[in-house]
Amino acid sequence: MPILKQINKCKVPIKIFTDDITSKAIEQLVNIANLPIVHHHIAAMPDVHVGIGATVGSVIPTLNAVIPAAVGVDIGCGMNAVRTSLTANDLPDNLYEVRRHIEKRVPVGFNWHSETMVNRSTVNGLDKPLDEIIHKHPGIMKMLKNFNHTWHRQLGTLGGGNHFIELCLDENNDVWIMLHSGSRGIGNVIGRYFINLAKKDMQKHQLHLPDVNLSYLREGTDYFDDYTHAVNWAQEYAWVNRQEMLKLVVDALKASKLPAFTLTMKAINCHHNYISQETHYGEKVYVTRKGAIRAGLGEYGIIPGSMGAKSYIIEGKGSKVSFCSCAHGAGRQMSRTEAKKNFNTQDLHQQTTGVECRKDKGILDEIPGAYKDIDQVMMNQSDLVTVKHTLKQVVCIKG
Repeated sequence: MPILKQINKCKVPIKIFTDDITSKAIEQLVNIANLPIVHHHIAAMPDVHVGIGATVGSVIPTLNAVIPAAVGVDIGCGMNAVRTSLTANDLPDNLYEVRRHIEKRVPVGFNWHSETMVNRSTVNGLDKPLDEIIHKHPGIMKMLKNFNHTWHRQLGTLGGGNHFIELCLDENNDVWIMLHSGSRGIGNVIGRYFINLAKKDMQKHQLHLPDVNLSYLREGTDYFDDYTHAVNWAQEYAWVNRQEMLKLVVDALKASKLPAFTLTMKAINCHHNYISQETHYGEKVYVTRKGAIRAGLGEYGIIPGSMGAKSYIIEGKGSKVSFCSCAHGAGRQMSRTEAKKNFNTQDLHQQTTGVECRKDKGILDEIPGAYKDIDQVMMNQSDLVTVKHTLKQVVCIKG
């Protein structure tokens, strides 16, 4: 499917891989495309929707500068998935106890581990670079209560919102573990701290923006190196967080009286809120993928649907026009507030039939009806990815 919409009346063009986009999201994309730091064009993925300042589902290449709010506060948020040797026939008819075993091993929502649960060398490997960041910016520590306990004990935890852990079946009835989380409280604090510094930097240089949330840091300014150092650390923390959760889920499944099993392929671990230095259209740029994953030629990725829909394991086609990117999921078509107004728990039960999950009003904002049609999203990016596996969840754990 080719680009469905293109907007040219900006500093750089905007190429949009869907015609399902709101006027507000277009306005945000135009604001980004008119920034003096943007290179060549902006790409908007098929799951594009309104964000804070920068549009979710956008790929933003910038020259010698970064936009902290475009990365956002869940730095390094992304996906992890692995196939197991288990099949549908190995699962019990009632999956409630399996779900409870996972929930006992992996803290969800506002909960975290009572002590550091991960390998001590892993924590030590993260300690030193974080100390360097805090030494320059002690304000980060002040923003996070119980600083060391918090980031240590949140490593290997899920969090809330749209984060989840799922057991899925693929087209061959093989069981997959799939999860979605990011850099937890420490990433949130780092994000908020540098977003505020970027806004102050814009005021200092008297630069006027269409949206203050698009404030950026240029190379050579006071905080650029500090932010890129901090954001790279938070991305690594998010990566490790997902790895540790995956280990805990495997342990939970082994403790839940399932047959002995192994992992039958290398785990896929991919960010979808992050910055990467790459070369595109003849320039070395900072690529910010805000609600988008990298889909370089031959690279594997994960595109989840909502908690009642299909998800996909994909292989990238290395599309030049999308900056080697694709959608990160179904994308919201309703805000959380709208979802709560439009649906009730009966709707939730109906839309999650066959899925072992919470079905209470506490997760009503995550109801499948609040999301775009994942099949349409996939159709709109057939030029960007090849589907390798189609997954359907049978267990879903929300924060």
